[in-house]
Amino acid sequence: MGKLAVGALRAVLVVVLTGTVFVQASMVWALATDPEQGSLPLTPLRLVTILGMVSVQVALACVWRLVTMVRRGTVFSHAAFRYVDTVIGAIVAASLVWFTVTALNAPGQREDPGVTVIMGGVGLAILGVALLVLVMRTLLVQAVARDVEASRMRAELDEVI
Repeated sequence: MGKLAVGALRAVLVVVLTGTVFVQASMVWALATDPEQGSLPLTPLRLVTILGMVSVQVALACVWRLVTMVRRGTVFSHAAFRYVDTVIGAIVAASLVWFTVTALNAPGQREDPGVTVIMGGVGLAILGVALLVLVMRTLLVQAVARDVEASRMRAELDEVI
């Protein structure tokens, strides 16, 4: 991975992290200052939004660490699994948060249940991303195993020579 790609990815991660912190701060401020108004239950939605941003932030921190490992050439090691597993967990948590938002929003969509169905589909798509990362984790497992085997064979060859 080149320096330009790493720099661009880190810039995107910083922008997204800044955005999530801003949304969290806004939700905390709204919880502290705004009284409930209207028929929509804002407090549960605000709390769920704060939790959703936490899951995004956890994933961002792990991706940052994985990018650092890629840059150093150490991503094909057992240490990377901890971060990949945490990313998978954060994505699953985000999908559960989204399903919670869907459930909170569903009573207001009785006249147009298509919105709830679409939101449920988005939650399934988020779970699909977790499955995709799980497949990539399996590829990482295979790459690490091959790297370990190649190192072992190289050591044996060095002994013979």
